Amino acid sequence: MQSTSGIQVEIKGYTPGTIGRITELHAIYYSQNWGLDVKFEAEIATQLSEFLLRFEPSHDGIWTAILNGKVVGAIAIDGSKAKSKGARLRWFILSPEYQGYGIGQLLLEKAIVFCKQAQLNQIYLWTLSGLTAARHLYEKFGFVVDEEYTDNAWGNTVTHQKFNLKL
Repeated sequence: MQSTSGIQVEIKGYTPGTIGRITELHAIYYSQNWGLDVKFEAEIATQLSEFLLRFEPSHDGIWTAILNGKVVGAIAIDGSKAKSKGARLRWFILSPEYQGYGIGQLLLEKAIVFCKQAQLNQIYLWTLSGLTAARHLYEKFGFVVDEEYTDNAWGNTVTHQKFNLKL
């Protein structure tokens, strides 16, 4: 159990229901705030399930933030292509009512420490332009944007940004 801004949060690995809860957090947030459709939700559920089916603890990690027995946030490191592309930070999400309390920072720190311990020398992530709080957190840890493109694959036009961090 860790305390951040007066909130007691537990950072754990996979727990039963994690796939559904991470998918739900993404689907609700990105539908309400970005107008993304069912294709986005299905892609999250599919890719997260595939990741956990091939999960290898030596280079993959998943962490959940739990408050009062409920998953309120998550982050994952997919190290399956770390040698060629770097470790991919994925499914970083925090329930909006718990943003601003340092929980996201705890999750990101956990992922970065894991990468250092696993000797994964680079982390990259894809996110959407306009996620100001997330971008601030990424930049605080040294991530830089190095690629960008726009599409409408999920029912609304969005700009994707790739961030990189060399460890």
